[in-house]
Amino acid sequence: MKRSELILPVLIMMLMITSCSNDDDGNARVKTSEIAHLYATSHNGDVNRYDINTGVVTKYANSSSDSEGIFYSSSEDAFTIVSRSSNRLEAYEGISALGDGGTKNPETYIFGGEDLENPVDLAVSGDFYVVSDNTDLDGDETTPEGRLYIYIKTANNFILRNVVQTKFKVWGIEFVGNDLFLAVDETNKLAVYRNFLNSNMMNRIVTADKIVAIQGLVRSHGLDYDNGTMVLSDIGEPESSSDGGLHIIQDFDEKFSGTTNGGFIVSDDQLRIAGGNTLLGNPVNVVYDSNYNVIFVAEALNNNGRILAFNDATSVSGNIAPDLKYALQGASSIFFYTE
Repeated sequence: MKRSELILPVLIMMLMITSCSNDDDGNARVKTSEIAHLYATSHNGDVNRYDINTGVVTKYANSSSDSEGIFYSSSEDAFTIVSRSSNRLEAYEGISALGDGGTKNPETYIFGGEDLENPVDLAVSGDFYVVSDNTDLDGDETTPEGRLYIYIKTANNFILRNVVQTKFKVWGIEFVGNDLFLAVDETNKLAVYRNFLNSNMMNRIVTADKIVAIQGLVRSHGLDYDNGTMVLSDIGEPESSSDGGLHIIQDFDEKFSGTTNGGFIVSDDQLRIAGGNTLLGNPVNVVYDSNYNVIFVAEALNNNGRILAFNDATSVSGNIAPDLKYALQGASSIFFYTE
């Protein structure tokens, strides 16, 4: 990572994120807890942790030169990344003992098998680690497909349980209870597999239980769900660094259930953050935290890559400026951990 910069003022003693825009934007203060760590990966191999309260950036040496997908487990004190350069899962342990700031070198790690081809996201449910893979299996773009690799994490390994093939290109994935939601790449659609882990225990081609479109969204990529709200990112045209957006759907469970298979969730049932002030071009990954009502974004293209945050996520929309901004070249994925 190049030099990182915290743009908004940080009130360390009050442990708050403060809006850098004026009151007309409607961005209120968001109070954070004592520990608020945002982990991020990049296509340059950088793995960083941003302390949202203090602005301290900690970098972690790792064996990957390109990663996309990250998860931090407090019980194991370890982060796991999806290495695109090695096509495997990699977990690095003993993170807290390494301290804050500078570059740290984790000495304990676990590497899975080199099974993947084009991994793009990671979703975790207990000891199950699911990786979405966007490989074109038959070389024919008119017959889209993707794969979901299902791993079981043990004390010293990632064991591949099985692989299922989807009938569409897949990007972001997110567990909501036992159900797995997926962003259907190159579309404005969202799919779900109900009771995913228990219903798909063998290698096979699977059919989504339901697919709905998101009105106003161009090309879905990232998604995150918390406490009834689903946030999806829209990268728009992949070559454009200014046409991205975020779609916020409150009461998501009710709205998704009330939409017929093949139907769409209308624009009036969403909030959308988009426009030049947002710095959103290719927001490839998102995290939403309902306690602080903040959306964190891994923006891959604008300014060659950024980490952004938007306060008051369920009450603001339009062309608003981010409340938090770090530079991270080739930003690819994020995970927010708080206590």
